Amino acid sequence: MRHVWIPLKDGTRLSARVWLPADAKGPVPAVLEYIPYRKNDGTSARDITLHARFAQDGYAAVRVDCRGSGDSDGVMLDEYHATELADALEVLAWIEEQDWSDGQVAIIGKSWGGFNGLQIAALDPPQLRCVVTVCSTDDRYADDVHYAGGSLLASEMLPWAATMLAYNARPGDPAVLGDSWREAWLSRLDATVPYAEEWVTHQRRDAYWQHGSVCEDYSAIKVPVYAVGGWLDPYRGAVFRLLENLDVPTKALVGPWAHTYPHQAEPGPAMDFQGECVRWFDQWMGEGDGDGIMAEPALRAWMPDSVPFGSDRVERPGRWVGEPSWPAPGVRDTSHPLASFGVAAGGTVLRSPIALGAASGDFLKFGDVPGQNGDQAADDGRSLTVTGAPLARPLEILGAPEVTLRVTSDRPRAQLAVRLCEVTPDGASRLVTTGLLNLTHRDGHAEPQPLEPGRAYDVRVPLFATGHSFGAGSRVRVSVSASLWPWAWPSPERVNVEVDPAHGELTLPVRAPRPTDDDALPPFGPPRDVPLNAIETRALPGDRSVTFDYESGEQTITTTPADGVTVDHTDGLTRSGKDLNRFRLTEGDPLSAVVESEREERISRDDWAVRVHTSSRMTSGTDDFHVTNRLSAFEGEGAAEREVFTRSWTYTVARDQV
Repeated sequence: MRHVWIPLKDGTRLSARVWLPADAKGPVPAVLEYIPYRKNDGTSARDITLHARFAQDGYAAVRVDCRGSGDSDGVMLDEYHATELADALEVLAWIEEQDWSDGQVAIIGKSWGGFNGLQIAALDPPQLRCVVTVCSTDDRYADDVHYAGGSLLASEMLPWAATMLAYNARPGDPAVLGDSWREAWLSRLDATVPYAEEWVTHQRRDAYWQHGSVCEDYSAIKVPVYAVGGWLDPYRGAVFRLLENLDVPTKALVGPWAHTYPHQAEPGPAMDFQGECVRWFDQWMGEGDGDGIMAEPALRAWMPDSVPFGSDRVERPGRWVGEPSWPAPGVRDTSHPLASFGVAAGGTVLRSPIALGAASGDFLKFGDVPGQNGDQAADDGRSLTVTGAPLARPLEILGAPEVTLRVTSDRPRAQLAVRLCEVTPDGASRLVTTGLLNLTHRDGHAEPQPLEPGRAYDVRVPLFATGHSFGAGSRVRVSVSASLWPWAWPSPERVNVEVDPAHGELTLPVRAPRPTDDDALPPFGPPRDVPLNAIETRALPGDRSVTFDYESGEQTITTTPADGVTVDHTDGLTRSGKDLNRFRLTEGDPLSAVVESEREERISRDDWAVRVHTSSRMTSGTDDFHVTNRLSAFEGEGAAEREVFTRSWTYTVARDQV
C-alpha cells in the first residue's frame, strides 16, 4: 500500500506506506520505521531494500513520515519533540488495530529512527516487542551533531540545522493531498523554524538534552534491543553503553562502516543485515528461536587489519570477533605512561594553529571517500606528539581509549583535541580514534567552570570507542592540540596550553586475540538482492577541497556531500538535492571562523515542480555566537518559476564557557 493515512486524536494525519506479506494466512507482526525523511521520494530506494524484504519474510512493514514531513500534516518543531514521541504511541496503537496485524510491533531505525526507537521504547508502549537501533545514541548531548566533549561541533551543528530547514520546507505530494497541497505547503513554510538557535542556546548538558537521552534511566527500556554501529560513525560508543547498562536481552554489532545501514555499508564489507534483523524479529515476535541468535556472542565487532594507508577506503580488510558481554572478560585496560614513550621532561606549550584538523575528514561520516580521514602526519607535525617504539607483534584494541594529561592554560577558556594514530613503517599516520574536551567542562558537562590561568589541572580525555589492530612494526602515537578545525569551534582567544607529558597516561582497551573462537563464529552472509522495483537512483559523488591563501592566512574547506537524483517510474515523482558547506578562518584569528551552508531541494512530476533553497551562516565574537538563516521556496520550472515564500532569521546567543 503506497499511501495510508494514520489518523491521530488531535485531527492530524500521518502518512505511511505499508508492505504486507504476499502469502500471509492471518494477522502478522509488524516492523515500524518512523522518520522525517519522506517515504515517497527521500528514502524510497532505501526503504525497498529493508521493508520489502521484511514483508518477504512474513512481516508487515510500516514506514511512517513524522508529523510535519512528507505528506503528513503539521510542522516539525525540533528533533525528538515530545509531540513526535506522543504521536508514535498513537501509531503503535493504530498498527495494533489493523486487521493484518497480530498486535506485536518491532521498531527499526538508523540515526533519527534509531534515536526515537530507543526513546519510544523508554515510554513502554504495550505493542512494542523489540528494537533495532542503528547509528544512534543514548545521550543526546554526548553523542550527536551538536557538541562533543563540551566543544561546539562547527562542522555539524549548523550544516545539519541547514539540512533540516530545507527538509522541513518541502511540500506534500499533490498526488496524495490533491488541490489542498499548496495551502498546506504555505502553512508549513510559514510555521517552519530553524533549529540552530535552540541548539546553540543550550551549550551545556541541561534538561533540553536530557529529554530523549535514555541514559537518564536505562531501566525504562523493557524490551530487547539490538544496537548497531560502525567504526567510522561518531555514535558508536552508545553501542557499548547500551550493552553494558540495559537490563534486557541486548545484542551489539559494530562493523567497519560509517553512518549507514550495514547492508549498504560504506566502507565495506557489507552484510546481510536484513537477515540479521529477521532473526531478531523471529526471536521476539515469531514462533522460533531466531535461528539461535541469543546463543551467539553478545557483541560482534569488526577488527580491521593494519594495511597500507589509503588501501582500505572502499573495503576494510579484517575479521569478525565476538565477546560474550560488555565489559568483556577478554578485554583489559592497560595503562601506558606517556613518559615511557621517551618524551623529554618538562612541559610543552601548545600554540596550535587554529587551522589544524582538516585531515580528520568529516565528523559525521557517511562513507564517501572525500569525507574519510587523511594522513595525519602534517597535523601531527603541528601538535604535541608522543610516539612509542615499533611494536614487536600486533596489538589489538576494542573499546574506548582515554588519555589523561596535566595542562595549564593562559586563558579561562580552552580546549584539547587528542588523536590516537598508528604510524606505519612507511611513515604514514593513520587516525584510529579521536577525543575532544572543552577544558571548562573538565568536571562535567552540566556546570562548566572557567579555567584559572596559570593553574595546573589533571584532565581526562575520553576517546571515541574503536576496534583496531596495530600491525607489527607500527608505532602507537598520541597527538595533542588545542584546536581541531572544523570539528571544534575555536576558543574565543588565542590560547597557550602547556601540557606536561611526564604526567600523562594513555589507557588502551587491549583485546587478547582468540583466533580459535573468532574463526568459529557463524559468518554473516552478503547483502540480499534488492527486490524488483520502479525506483531509479542516480548518485552524485561528494567532494572535499582544502585551500590556503598564504598571503592572507585564510583557509577554506569546501564540502559537497554526496547526493543524487531519485525517480519513481511508477508515477514520475523525481527528487534531487544539492548541499554545500564552507568552513573558513584566518590563521591567528579565532574570531574569523565562519561556517556557511547552502541547501537546495527539487521535487517534480510532469507539469508540477517545486524548489526550496536555504542559506545559513554562523560566526562568533568573544562573547556571542551569531546565526543567520534564509529560506526561499519556488513553484514551477525554468522561466515559469516564481518565488512563493521567503523569510530570514537573525539571532545572537551568548557564549557559555565555549
